[in-house]
Amino acid sequence: MAIKSNKEFRRFRIKKRVRKIVEGTPGRPRMSVFRSNKEIYVQLIDDLNGKTLVAASSMAKDFADKKVSHSEKAKLVGKLIAEKAIQAGITAVVFDRNGYLYHGRVKSLAEAAREAGLKF
Repeated sequence: MAIKSNKEFRRFRIKKRVRKIVEGTPGRPRMSVFRSNKEIYVQLIDDLNGKTLVAASSMAKDFADKKVSHSEKAKLVGKLIAEKAIQAGITAVVFDRNGYLYHGRVKSLAEAAREAGLKF
């Protein structure tokens, strides 16, 4: 894998270090967050079977008409993923911040998911 910058390399190293420990199971899937410059995406992944159980992103049609900040979008996505997970029968997850620092949009998403009923 070609690493473009020191920042990406640092994130990649952190991601590998965390993924050695964090693993999702069908009963307690891994909640993986990906943050781009404009959007934020989250998936609940069962690593044992290699399946994505539930996914949500700020690209959803629900958010297209809303003019809110990136942190507010992250909060809405956190609530959405929690609602979808509870509908799918998932109440507990393992949080995978994917090498990103736990502040800003990643923190907003996690706290909104906790408030909406997910346990991690």
